[in-house]
Amino acid sequence: MKKCIIIANGRTPSKKVISFFEKKGYTTLICADGGANSAAKLGLVPDFIIGDLDSVNAETIKFFSGKSTIIKIKRQNDTDVEKCLKFAIKKGFSEALLLGVTGDRLDHTICNLGIVLKFFDKIKCSIVAENSFLTPINQTETLKSRPGETISLYAFNSKTKITSIGLKYKLKNSTLPFGKRESTSNVSTQSEVKLNIRGGIVFIIRDFNFIAKNDLI
Repeated sequence: MKKCIIIANGRTPSKKVISFFEKKGYTTLICADGGANSAAKLGLVPDFIIGDLDSVNAETIKFFSGKSTIIKIKRQNDTDVEKCLKFAIKKGFSEALLLGVTGDRLDHTICNLGIVLKFFDKIKCSIVAENSFLTPINQTETLKSRPGETISLYAFNSKTKITSIGLKYKLKNSTLPFGKRESTSNVSTQSEVKLNIRGGIVFIIRDFNFIAKNDLI
């Protein structure tokens, strides 16, 4: 199973996050255009820099020339993150961790959350933003946990049914249509949380520091 990290041109991620996921098999680093500036700040050398290259600094391109594979794609009908994901899919990656996909612009943040849904059938995308870890699921899945862990769930329509075992606020064939109902700050009551998802995709949001400290991925 091939996994990659994609750094976008948003808020620079923590090197701690990258190191943690590298140990989990995310061994290829791809920068979406200006995400290469963040890689340079962190002292990381990306395997690939992909995009229309309108956001990456000239000095960054010069520094990584000969060290990274730089791919310029001029088309404007997709974002640089999407260009990276299409490249990753073509290269056979099954999972991608998206970093730097949040920042000062809410429209970019919303767009990148939508990308997780848009590409779900082709590649599983997770996001770490500040101290939050987001991952999408659409089937029965068991999460390693610890009692007291905060776990939030968000769905997007009334067709998605959710049943939980191991959460304080139980869900039984429940719906969480976005803008109507959500399960924010639910709480784990045991060492495993089992979720059965039918009829759609659910975003699971957890505390990154908590799951890293307790090795829950």
